[in-house]
Amino acid sequence: MTDRPLLFLDVDGTLLPFGGAAGPMGDDGNPLLAGLDVGHGRRLAALPCDLVWATTWLAEANEVLAPRLGLPQLPVVDWPDDDEDDGGRLHWKTRRLVEWAAGRPFAWVDDEITQADRAWVAANHRAHALLHRVDPRRGLTDADYRTVGQWLTREAPAHVSGAAAGLDAGAVPVVLPDLGGRPAGRAARRSRRP
Repeated sequence: MTDRPLLFLDVDGTLLPFGGAAGPMGDDGNPLLAGLDVGHGRRLAALPCDLVWATTWLAEANEVLAPRLGLPQLPVVDWPDDDEDDGGRLHWKTRRLVEWAAGRPFAWVDDEITQADRAWVAANHRAHALLHRVDPRRGLTDADYRTVGQWLTREAPAHVSGAAAGLDAGAVPVVLPDLGGRPAGRAARRSRRP
């Protein structure tokens, strides 16, 4: 396993914007695929991190999206069936992503991240983390790539140099604020793609 930061990648509302150009139902059964910008693959692959699908698409992200994006098969976060209910404050993915990261620094891009998720990660994850909320109407934009790319570029050298110097780079968790994001209402849990 590498020490590079992880990038947990949501699909619906992130790679497939809800305000995008939905097309007619094709053989794939998803009209939102018409709004997929294949340029995302090149941009994601260029980031200094290990990409991981963090979506309800599960293995279908590798079957349907990865080939369209020109990405290799990526690891997929498997979601437990028995979610802990905290009264709806914390996103249902948050605990599992921290567990999956296993102490590695990570960025998470999703359209449903809230301040409650950021606070929980800061209190429960020993490495650095960036929880970046994407506008679901537009999906990932140039501004999102700049924010995530700058964080990863700062994080990757800091993590490597801290480890090389014998320092625990994750001793003080830091969650950078989402620049320009607004809290989202809790969307339907585990809604499958349309």
